Amino acid sequence: MTTQNTHTFHIPVMGLAYTIDSPIRVAHYGISSVVSITDDEVIEKMRAFYSEKFSIPYQEITQKFHDYRAERITHYLNLMDTIVKEKFENFKNELAESKTSLENYIGILPNKSDLKKGLQSFIEEGITLKETIKNYLEHHLSSGEIDVNIMTKVDKDNFNKKEQLPVEFNDAHAALRGFAKSNLSSSVVLSAGMNPRLYSYFENFKDFFPDFNSHLKKKIILKVSDFRSAMIQGNFLAKKGLWVSEYRIESGLNCGGHAFATDGFLLGPILQEFKEKKEQLIQSAHELLVKALKQKEMFTPEKPMELKITAQGGVGTSEEHEFLLQQYNLDAIGWGSPFLLVPEATSVDNETRALLANAKENDFYLSNISPLGVPFNSVRGTSNEFWKQKRIDENNAGSSCPKRLLALSKEHDDKGLCMASKKYQDIKLQELEVIKNEILETEFEKSKAKITDKACLCVGLVNAAYLENNIKIKGQQQGIVICPGPNLAYFDKEISLNNMVKHIYGNTNIMTDTNRPNVFVKELKMYVDYLKNEISDYSTEISAGQIKKWNSFKNNLLEGINYYQDLFSNIDFFKNEKTQIQKQIEQYQLQLNEIEIPTLVLA
Repeated sequence: MTTQNTHTFHIPVMGLAYTIDSPIRVAHYGISSVVSITDDEVIEKMRAFYSEKFSIPYQEITQKFHDYRAERITHYLNLMDTIVKEKFENFKNELAESKTSLENYIGILPNKSDLKKGLQSFIEEGITLKETIKNYLEHHLSSGEIDVNIMTKVDKDNFNKKEQLPVEFNDAHAALRGFAKSNLSSSVVLSAGMNPRLYSYFENFKDFFPDFNSHLKKKIILKVSDFRSAMIQGNFLAKKGLWVSEYRIESGLNCGGHAFATDGFLLGPILQEFKEKKEQLIQSAHELLVKALKQKEMFTPEKPMELKITAQGGVGTSEEHEFLLQQYNLDAIGWGSPFLLVPEATSVDNETRALLANAKENDFYLSNISPLGVPFNSVRGTSNEFWKQKRIDENNAGSSCPKRLLALSKEHDDKGLCMASKKYQDIKLQELEVIKNEILETEFEKSKAKITDKACLCVGLVNAAYLENNIKIKGQQQGIVICPGPNLAYFDKEISLNNMVKHIYGNTNIMTDTNRPNVFVKELKMYVDYLKNEISDYSTEISAGQIKKWNSFKNNLLEGINYYQDLFSNIDFFKNEKTQIQKQIEQYQLQLNEIEIPTLVLA
C-alpha cells in the first residue's frame, strides 16, 4: 500500500538545530521535516523550552543519568509527538469550524491533489456541516512526518573516565537507540556514507522489521549521491532483514551542509539511472530481505514493500519541482535552504536571517571549516568568522571544544580530538613551527591557515536556535555557523510559510532574481569549477592514481553534458529559458574541454 502524503515536498535536515523543532512548527499542516539527533545537549534544552511553553511536566536528564544521550533523544521525540498530535487535532477542528481557515489551507495544497479537490468541493457546494467536514478530514488528512537524521560517521567512542564504554554508547549508536525507543512511527535518515557497525545495530530493534501486515513502525531512509551506493547499502541492510523505504538523492555540490562531491556524476543522469533501475533496486533487496527474515524466523512479506525515490539540492522554482517529479517519477522533492528564510518553519535568529536574505551569489562558497575535512557550504559575514579570526589574531586559535561531537581524530589522543579544538590546533601549530625554516613563507602561512580555519560546528550550528528562543548561551563565544546551499542566493527576503508553499506549487513567485540558472546548469558550473580548483590547488606530488581520477571526473562530466543536451532538446519544460540553458551548457562544455589534466612526468 502506498501512503499518500499531503505535500510533494519535505524539509530536509539543516545543521544541528535549524530544523530541531520544525515538526512542531509545520507538521500539523501535513509538511514532513527532519530533525538532527546528533547533539543531545540542544535537544535537552529544546525539551525544557517546549515543556514550559506547552505546560508539560519536565524533569531534566543530566549527564549523570545512565544512557543520558539516548534518554534525552527519546524524551524529546516523544514530546514532539505529543505536541504535534495535539496541534493536528486542533487544526482539524479549526478547518471544520472556520471557512476562512479552510480556504487558506486549500491555498497551500498541491494543485493536483485529491485532498485539495475534495476540500474545494465543500466550499463550492456550500457544505458547512462541521461533522461532515471533520469526518472527511479524519479520513484524508495526515500530519507531516517527524523524521530524524543521523550522520553515520559521527559516531565517536565514549568513555567513563579512562574506561572506553561499549560500542552501543558511541554517539550515533546512542542516537539510533534514542529514536528506536521513542513512540514515533517515522523514519531515520542516514547520511554521510556507510557505517557497517551502526547498520548492524538496527537489528536490535523490532520496530525496523515488518509486522504481520508488512507495516514498518520505523523506517530507514538513505541519503545517497548515486545508484551504486544505493544498491550496495540497500543490499547490505536487506541481508540483515532491514528494508530501505526511501532513497533520498542529494546533489553532491548544489546542497547545504557538507558537500560530498561525486566523481563528476551529475544529478540528471543519476536520477535517470534510478528511474530506469528502480525495479532492479526493489527486487534485489526484496530477495535478500526474504532470505534474511526466514533465517531469523520472522514474518516475511510476500511482495516488496514500498520504496520511494526523492531528490533534493538546489531546487528553486515550481517548474523545476514539477519537472523533477514528472521526468523522473519521483515521490517528493526536498526544499532546504529557502526555508531558512521562513520564521514559521526553521529556528534562525533575526540577525542571521537578515544576513542570508541580503547575501549575493558570491557570498556563498565551499569552505574548509569543517573538522570532518569535507568541504562545507558557507556564507560570508557570519559572527563565527569574526570570533574565530579574533582568536587567531590574538594567537589563541581553536575552540575550547565543550561538546566533543566531532572529536574523531585519534592521531594525538586515544579518546579523540576535534580538529577545531585549541588542543589539536596547538599541537599542529607547534609541529609547523619546527619546520618553519625548511619551507617557504607562503607555504608556512598556507599550512597555518589550513589548521586554524577549522570552526567549532557543534556550538556554532546550534547558537541560532538558542538566540531565537532566548535560551542562554554559556561558554566561549563562537557566534553563528550556518551552512545554506548556494541556491539561497536567489531568495532575498523573509518569507511567510504560506507564500513559500505557494511558490513551490507555482501559485505565487517570491523570487525576484531573473538571472537564476536552472538547477542542473548551476550544479554543472559548480562541478566544472570544482575540477579546476582541485587541479590548481593540488600541492603534493601528483600520482598516476590522481591523474586517472581527474580524467574520469572530466569524462563523467562530459557524458553528463551530452545527457543534458539531449534532455533539453526533447522536454516540454523550461520553454522560456530553453535557449539560454542550452547556451550555458555549451559554454561549460567549452570550459571543461579547456581544462588540462596534468600528465605524469617520468624522471
